[in-house]
Amino acid sequence: MFLDELTEFKRDVLEFLRQPLEDGYVTISRTRQSVSFPAQFTLVASTNPCPCGYFGDTVQPCTCSPRHREQYWAKLSGPLMDRIDLQVAVNRLKPEEITQQSVGEESLPVRERVKVARDRARQRFLNDTPQCNAEIQSRHIKQWCKLEDTTRTLLEGAIRKMGLSARATDRILKVSRTIADLAGAENLQTAHVAEAIQYRTIDRMQ
Repeated sequence: MFLDELTEFKRDVLEFLRQPLEDGYVTISRTRQSVSFPAQFTLVASTNPCPCGYFGDTVQPCTCSPRHREQYWAKLSGPLMDRIDLQVAVNRLKPEEITQQSVGEESLPVRERVKVARDRARQRFLNDTPQCNAEIQSRHIKQWCKLEDTTRTLLEGAIRKMGLSARATDRILKVSRTIADLAGAENLQTAHVAEAIQYRTIDRMQ
């Protein structure tokens, strides 16, 4: 599901995304009964960094006041953002990037890397219930996302500096596990966790 201009949706509407993003189902309650439906999906969303759209831009200055930016981001609650694994800022393209003729990596080799990583995860889950890294629970994280002292220190520093919740921290570790699988690494390394932290762009903006 793709939601364009995410901050233009009403906050109470966005809050309804929390349950399906976390549990993979949605519950509808009425007077006499409550019914749950499967609702597993991949959420992709986009939004401007501020009402005028130029906060942080290197060419066009932002015209929004700090208060306006704060009100703009207030529609996205902390619990909702905790459930979004990858938060990436996309900067303005440079003129030479717009006009260049080179193309990016083809889809086939990317597909093969993803397939190998998914196979690694599938072997890990042979005797358990998760089907992929996104589905692992806290008890699995302790088993499959063990950290060395230097890596733990890095993560603890990010938690303090960015005010990360326990849920957001778990999400970082799950993404780190996937990054390690893509790299063919058995154990989490500092570089894997550092990369996952970098994917919490909006947490760093708050």
